[in-house]
Amino acid sequence: MLALALASVFGTCVLAALAAGTQIDARAAARSSIRRIEDYEIESVREGELRRNIGSRLGVPVLGRVVALGRRFTPAGYTAQVASKLIRAGKPRSDDLDRFLAMRIVTVVLVPISFFLAFTVLPVSGRLQWAIAVFAALVLVLGPDAQLNRTIADRSYAIQIQLPDVLDLLTISVEAGLGFEQALDRTVNSVPGALSEEFGRMLGEVRAGSSRSDAMKAFEERIGVPEVKSFVLAILQADTFGVSIGRVLRLQADEMRVRRRLLAQEMAQKAPVKMLFPMVFCIFPALFVVVLGPAVIEVVKGLGRL
Repeated sequence: MLALALASVFGTCVLAALAAGTQIDARAAARSSIRRIEDYEIESVREGELRRNIGSRLGVPVLGRVVALGRRFTPAGYTAQVASKLIRAGKPRSDDLDRFLAMRIVTVVLVPISFFLAFTVLPVSGRLQWAIAVFAALVLVLGPDAQLNRTIADRSYAIQIQLPDVLDLLTISVEAGLGFEQALDRTVNSVPGALSEEFGRMLGEVRAGSSRSDAMKAFEERIGVPEVKSFVLAILQADTFGVSIGRVLRLQADEMRVRRRLLAQEMAQKAPVKMLFPMVFCIFPALFVVVLGPAVIEVVKGLGRL
């Protein structure tokens, strides 16, 4: 019995020693693996930085400094206004705002440089010199905002043109038995464009927990198009009073189609007025030279013989 007890105690000690040794080896192997992973991550980050070209390695810090300078010296009201315009232009990210502010700082810095080049480098003088300098300064100061406004106008026009077709597909999907969100999802996947992107953002807000009314109000504020505002108001009233969504969508589709036709007629009526100035200042002078030029030459020759 004593031998059996001693043997059991000895076996227990051996198993405990083996377990302790195995645990120590496992910890050592884990530490070694962690060191290798850390070294690999450090080397991977370093190799990734080295693989980038020198332009991106130098440009990103410089851009960050310029953006910080732009946010420091730009009025808060102007920054909020630009952010709202960028949202309407389809660029809601903060990086787009930083790039625009950096570009504004660069254009303002280039204004005195343009005056210096106009008065020292260009082979002109007098009023033409001042005209070139002032024109370059106006382009640098007003150009970014004008380009942003042009982008907003083009996007708003594209949404106005696309809205009736999207509402037709949405109406067909709702009348086929789909819910409003499911019909919107199907429409977004079927019709590409700026309006579908905004509908996709609205669906994402609804799925994230926002109510339909809040998501649609934010959708209307992001776009800022009167036709979209009318559509959102009609859908919200239908949800409030329990009116059929399919019927409201069909009425809205018909109304938007009439508005699109009226917009096309308005643009067609504006075309002759817009063509008047190019014709007066560009086409008519050349036409007069071609038609009346030979007659004027003959009249001058005749008067010279007298």
